[in-house]
Amino acid sequence: MRRSGAAVAVAGALIALGSVVAFPGMSSAATSPSPFSITGRGATVPFTEIEAESAVTNGERIGPDRVYTHLPSEASGRRAVRLDAPGEYVEFTLPKAANAMTVRYSVPDNASGTGITAPVDLRIDGTKLKDLQFTSRYGWFYGGYPFGNTPGDKPHHFYDETRTMFGSTLAAGTKVRIQVASTAVAPWFVVDLADFELVPDQITRPAGSLSVVDFGADRNGTSDSTAAFQAAVDAGKAQGKEVYIPAGTYTLWDHVVVDGVTLRGAGPWYSVLTGRHPTQRNRAVGVYGKYVSGGGYTGGIRPHEAGGPSRNVTLKDFAIIGEITERVDDDQVNALGGAMTDSVVDNVWLQHTKVGAWMDGPMDDFTLKNSRILDQTADGVNFHTGVTNSTVTNTFVRNTGDDGLAMWPDRVANANNAFTFNTVVAPVLANNIVTYGGRDIKITDNVVSDTVTNGGGIHVANRYPGVNSGQGTAVAGTITVARNTLIRAGNSDYNWNFGVGAIWFDGLNEPVNATINVTDTDIVDSSYEAVQFIEGSTQTVNFSNVNVDGTGTYMIQAQAAAKATFTNVRAAHIGAGVAIHNCVGTGFAPAYGTGNSGWSLSSTVCTGQWPAPNYIYDGGDPSPSPSPSNSPSSSSSPSPSPSPTACAPGSGDLARGKPVTATSSTQSYVAANAVDGDAGTYWESANNAFPQSITVDLCAVTPVQRVVLTLPPSAAWATRTQTLSVLGSTDGTNYTTLSPSAGRTFDPATGNTASISFTSANVRHVRVTVTGNTGWPAGQLSAIEVYGTGTTPSPSPSPLPTGNLARGKQVSASSHADVYVAGNATDGNTGTYWESANNAFPQSITVDLGASVTVGRVVLRLPPSAAWGARTQTLSVLGSTDGTNYTTIAGPAGYRFDPASGNAVTVAVPAGARRYLRLNVTGNTGWPAAQISEFEAYAS
Repeated sequence: MRRSGAAVAVAGALIALGSVVAFPGMSSAATSPSPFSITGRGATVPFTEIEAESAVTNGERIGPDRVYTHLPSEASGRRAVRLDAPGEYVEFTLPKAANAMTVRYSVPDNASGTGITAPVDLRIDGTKLKDLQFTSRYGWFYGGYPFGNTPGDKPHHFYDETRTMFGSTLAAGTKVRIQVASTAVAPWFVVDLADFELVPDQITRPAGSLSVVDFGADRNGTSDSTAAFQAAVDAGKAQGKEVYIPAGTYTLWDHVVVDGVTLRGAGPWYSVLTGRHPTQRNRAVGVYGKYVSGGGYTGGIRPHEAGGPSRNVTLKDFAIIGEITERVDDDQVNALGGAMTDSVVDNVWLQHTKVGAWMDGPMDDFTLKNSRILDQTADGVNFHTGVTNSTVTNTFVRNTGDDGLAMWPDRVANANNAFTFNTVVAPVLANNIVTYGGRDIKITDNVVSDTVTNGGGIHVANRYPGVNSGQGTAVAGTITVARNTLIRAGNSDYNWNFGVGAIWFDGLNEPVNATINVTDTDIVDSSYEAVQFIEGSTQTVNFSNVNVDGTGTYMIQAQAAAKATFTNVRAAHIGAGVAIHNCVGTGFAPAYGTGNSGWSLSSTVCTGQWPAPNYIYDGGDPSPSPSPSNSPSSSSSPSPSPSPTACAPGSGDLARGKPVTATSSTQSYVAANAVDGDAGTYWESANNAFPQSITVDLCAVTPVQRVVLTLPPSAAWATRTQTLSVLGSTDGTNYTTLSPSAGRTFDPATGNTASISFTSANVRHVRVTVTGNTGWPAGQLSAIEVYGTGTTPSPSPSPLPTGNLARGKQVSASSHADVYVAGNATDGNTGTYWESANNAFPQSITVDLGASVTVGRVVLRLPPSAAWGARTQTLSVLGSTDGTNYTTIAGPAGYRFDPASGNAVTVAVPAGARRYLRLNVTGNTGWPAAQISEFEAYAS
């Protein structure tokens, strides 16, 4: 690490209960506000927060950095301090008296993904008080949604928090130091921040109340107290008495179901519920209302959980700190859940569960307030299915694995709900605050900051299953988005590969038709654009008294049709130097009212690429970076397309590069990965949804007698057994079993390969059906190889068809819709095709030819069916030798695809050596997306 030679006070700001205590010499790069510095908005919290980079340290400051999978990107303010040698420390000076602290930190994972736990010293005025245990058990997830714990690509969810009481009240001015004593267990420690507070004394047992201890609850946590808690709350309801949780740590292996009762503790620092069933891992600590039949929860309902919603429940003054270390969406391992009508949750601390509060309606008049929700593997709160007249207010949310605060009216309408006066910081995935559908929703007086990936600060959308106007669940009525502050909100979406707006609107399921009023709002230092419209259409959004100060790219990114009005909207420090990116033309219909400044409707571009963020907010270079310009337009006269090379079984691995389909896939782990010849890519089916299958078309009936299945060879893939069978068909409809279902072990020590031989059969279609996997709840294959009579596995890819240099080669795209993946464009089958995300131009598809070869002509095809009406796609072709630096070899022009002439176009390019070819599409008259069935390259 870089060493400063001496402890330095890093310039910055200390934030205390809505006030900013400034240190001298604050650098211009550190002036983006804290979420606690906004007067009158956000949660009123009981702690004073000090960022590690603003404290005294002899460690290394890291950041600022907003790139997903980088450690600083998940830190509060995108900065932290790294300690990697004994004696290195971060020292905080108390601005006011405190008797407790919470530290946000990161330590590395271990090779198995189960995490490590390492001690650090907690020192008070130089004297060691105790060890703090920093653990990575609850963090470090990998890959695409729904993520896994096995180390691999896309590491994220790096940070966790631990809390401790000092044993006495420390005066203002006391030095509190976190210091590394040893790096034997953890080679480094990253400290993000510390929250200091004065915890009040324990709340004594209310007169006339029942105690869970009287019913046998173990306050030392050595035995399961679920039955004791259940007996206590049942008695409390029957007798009309409150139920008290004395100070202690209680182990619960299952839910406590509450109805018509008050359950309260001695305070969230004193009364703690924890635990998880040792063998039934889908059972864990939680306090739940009764489920409503036919409501949001569609799993099995036990008798004592039925008959919901629960009514007249009060939960207050205790903590639920769980033991959830993974994300399994079907598991009900949330801190709070079920349905609760006419109920209140007040002053609770929810941590280390899957979701803080996943409320499955229908239910009405529910309030969650004055609480803390931390370190969840999924959402902070989700009002799911028929939740009405309900509120989350004055609640602090940090480090959720999905949306911070969400509403999702799946099949039953949500209406008249509100998220107000909350502070939501650093959701690792998705949005700080969102309503997916819903009628007359209010999102007001909140502060949100530091969105990490695949989401924005505030989102209004018709997205996700069960959201549609036919069921009355779509966005409707008046949506009020008022008096919110968004700081460093929005970020890149790793599927779309472009930025998401700080505030964004999406009509994926159907157009958004409602009155959406965005008023008196500050959008500060956005990671990409401030406002985004994408997919479908949105109308009408009314922006009034909005301040946009600092964007990484644009003020507005219009990727779908929208109607919006702008009055008293001020803009400054726009990173792209242009206010609006609009590739939908008149589909984006802004009404420019009075009082606007710093931008205009004429400041508009539609480029062929997305610019990298340019952060010039408050202290950066005031000269805007030039926006990307289109290359000079040129057009080649279409020439007759070459006849496609006939698809044939070939020799060696008969499946290599052939058309392939699957029953499902997860994220980018599509079926085409299993026939691309790359051992590092793989197909993964939908999780927790066996059986699943993958089917390859060999192009003609041919004798086969062996299938070789592989997984990536990396040792990160632990040994697993997949239960599977092999089937064959001559017509793609009627299948016979070639090899019956059996457990096949994949072991990295022996190549992570399973070879399955069977009696020779004449088939065209080969299917592998997977019914179980001991290593992950999905079908997974890096390669499905098929061999005929007398053939052996080829150590290298089989020769590609002569002529088309792109056939069967690796291909990637900026995005894809549904099953229309990039691999379809090089599979030799004109009946399959790639389609990008809709309403999201520009889009690109890139093929790696494997080596630099001479390319003089590109042929592009769409399916020849007359069902494909004629269309014109505006596109350009780029080439590269290294995959990084591209030059335009055919400038942007409109190319007409017409089924009457084969639905193909030819683009002549200057002959030259290129390894990578990229097609950049900015428009399509036939569909609001890029579409290519075959991307072919020829030497001449």
